[in-house]
Amino acid sequence: MSNQTHAAFQPFATASGLTLKNRIVKAVMEENLANADQHPDKALCNLYSQWAFGGVGLIITGNVMIDHLAMTGPGGVALEEGADLTPFKTLANKAQQNDCKVMMQINHPGRQVFKKMGGKILSPSDVALNMGKHSNLFAPPTPMTEQDIADVKQRFVTTAMLAQQAGYDGVQIHAAHGYLLAQFLSPLTNKRSDQWGGSLENRARLLLDVVRSVKQACGERFALSVKLNSADFQRGGFDVDDAKAVVVMLEEIGVDFVELSGGSYEAPAMRGRTADDRTLAREAYFLEFAEQILPATDLTLMTTGGISRLATADAVIDSGISLVGIASALAMSPDLVNQWHANPNTQGYIPKVTWKDKTLAGLATMGIMKRQLQRMSDGRKPKHNDTAFWSLILSQIKMAKLTKRYRKRYADEVNDV
Repeated sequence: MSNQTHAAFQPFATASGLTLKNRIVKAVMEENLANADQHPDKALCNLYSQWAFGGVGLIITGNVMIDHLAMTGPGGVALEEGADLTPFKTLANKAQQNDCKVMMQINHPGRQVFKKMGGKILSPSDVALNMGKHSNLFAPPTPMTEQDIADVKQRFVTTAMLAQQAGYDGVQIHAAHGYLLAQFLSPLTNKRSDQWGGSLENRARLLLDVVRSVKQACGERFALSVKLNSADFQRGGFDVDDAKAVVVMLEEIGVDFVELSGGSYEAPAMRGRTADDRTLAREAYFLEFAEQILPATDLTLMTTGGISRLATADAVIDSGISLVGIASALAMSPDLVNQWHANPNTQGYIPKVTWKDKTLAGLATMGIMKRQLQRMSDGRKPKHNDTAFWSLILSQIKMAKLTKRYRKRYADEVNDV
């Protein structure tokens, strides 16, 4: 099969007019490479340059927080009102090299904030994370007031407008993986009895309000995406029928595409592990769920999850899903798409940590990935022989240093919240 006939290599245009040279998207990974001001600098520019020249059609940035006092982790990026846009413009330019497009993923973590970070730990209700023996890593959340909800909505809009001003091609609103908007969607974390809780329409209200407001503020020609769980993979949680209904709601508003993923910190399906004993595919974890949603909508869909082979990417496109998200394999081989052009049978590498303790296994896997992102940010190449145990130790040491830096930088604010 020639490169021209591979489905994943075909160009694609979104509803807003964003034209991608191929269907392969660099999906989001936690990077922890921002400077002390929570802004990008040379490290992230080096990293994104490697992905741009590696051949993907679209880069979705790592989590960009809408509030520097609500971070998924230290060393994360935050973009808020009054920020100097210069470093964000530079990063956009680096990501747009080689005819690549870039969208900024914007997010609020809600209750998924490590206790050591401090700051705002908010959620629709006072349901704490259940991480078993690791639950003490997270503080119980504070149920959000109407004022809190209004503040979050405005912050999403502000960050999206700033991303547009900085030259990004669009934004992706994160409503998956157990973060704040997903917490509102899930009946396990949303126990409210007001307009924000109860029925699915109420639980989806905040997401839909945010999407409408961003679309109105940024206009029809600015690409807009939503990342949504196909399922929480927890018994009694947000499931595929809920996802189907929310996708239909989003279609009525008019977004460019919905990326379907799954899981949360409690059930890390995005790393191939569930909490309800459902078995995920070896590659394209969420494709079977996306295929259940596809007949209900004309909206462009994207799916992610463990994809490492061109044949799998082609199969995703051939199933009717328009875009293929790849993350882990691009942490290990940033030029994987170029390699596929040269040899379509090239197998991307994804490390697997199969420890019984799912939390430690997840942290170790992320540790391996982050070591590669760090190497690339220094202008070096990734390695495929890092051990899980040593990566976990080094990652925890680095995170402790970054947490100390964060607490020192924002001491007055973090302690006052």
